[in-house]
Amino acid sequence: MDTTAPHVIVGAGLAGARAAGTLREEGYQGPLVLVGEESEIPYERPPLSKGYLLGKDPRDAVFVHPEEWYREQRIELRLGTAVTGLDLAAHRLTLAGGDTLDYAKLLLTTGASARRLPVPGADLAGVHYLRRLAESDELRTLFRTAKQIVVIGAGWIGLEVTAAARAAGVGVTVLESLELPLLRVLGREAAEVFADLHREHGVDLRFNVQVAELVGDGGTVTGVRLADGSLVPAEAVVVGIGIAPNTALAEAAGLTVSNGIATDQSLRTSDPDVFAAGDVADAHHPFYDRRIRLEHWANAMHQPRAAARAMLGQDVSFDRIPYFYTDQYDLGMEYTGYVEPGGYDRVVFRGDVAGREFIAFWLAGERVLAGMNVNVWDVTDPIRELVRSRRPVDATALADPDVPLTEL
Repeated sequence: MDTTAPHVIVGAGLAGARAAGTLREEGYQGPLVLVGEESEIPYERPPLSKGYLLGKDPRDAVFVHPEEWYREQRIELRLGTAVTGLDLAAHRLTLAGGDTLDYAKLLLTTGASARRLPVPGADLAGVHYLRRLAESDELRTLFRTAKQIVVIGAGWIGLEVTAAARAAGVGVTVLESLELPLLRVLGREAAEVFADLHREHGVDLRFNVQVAELVGDGGTVTGVRLADGSLVPAEAVVVGIGIAPNTALAEAAGLTVSNGIATDQSLRTSDPDVFAAGDVADAHHPFYDRRIRLEHWANAMHQPRAAARAMLGQDVSFDRIPYFYTDQYDLGMEYTGYVEPGGYDRVVFRGDVAGREFIAFWLAGERVLAGMNVNVWDVTDPIRELVRSRRPVDATALADPDVPLTEL
């Protein structure tokens, strides 16, 4: 291994930028290269379906740092550059075009890609996905002209796009294969809250439906045909059916890949000089004693900082309790904790569910696994402590707004 080789980060998104900054903060003075497939400087993805898509935030607000910050930090940006090969033995990357790049330590923050709709007609013009800044720009333009669109998938992206479209006055039909939105993530009780929210804002929600094909005219989508033969007209279609981790580079190199690039609790992969963080990392979580891959902003913010410290030889154990959030219409929500689908016994509500000002808790026995606060603020820390404590909690007290969470 060439000890004069740079530390290299592959994946120039939020995770990559955070890791690069941390390497400098922690005293690494050597050469540092951040390689990204997109031509944009690193940006955050939540605004693409929230503030920026709604037109509330300026375009510059999505970027992690201004371009001059990378020059000041002596971080070499190689944008618009795909990495096509990884030779672990030689500590060498192959770039598109044939150039090579040696590394001393390597961090993979290659993220994830939107899952493509696997039906005939999915390649028609007017079919949109939302994962990249350019795609958010396309939707902003669409919302200024469209009268009626179809959103396929009632997950977080699908619902946030729906809320932005309705705010722009666009009619939306949402098609979902399950019987409620977010059912796998939240379970029936909390999922009903989001179904009611969107119905109140005029969204045509259609559950338990299967998409058979997209139909078009002159190469442009005009509707969605369902498995029962019915046709849903659409000027455009937005597909939000999840994301898949970008593991091809790691897998071809021989790194262990499961539900993402497998790492230990310090974010080290099966190769001691290669680390992974962010959406692509299937990382061992000490608190849960299992590997977990998280696709949320907070993970991309914090996990790469731990990976960067591990790259410098520090003793690191990343055990932060998962957190994510959403904003839809007048509903703001934060979720703290981690629950597998069906991995809880019951949900306990505290507050006004009908008025959408409440906290929901997912319990296994008497232990709180997760909490979701809806339009109730400054409770994330006590919810996190409830989860981390693993203490038995009285459900009656948990449901009582007059009992402070800190007393539980």
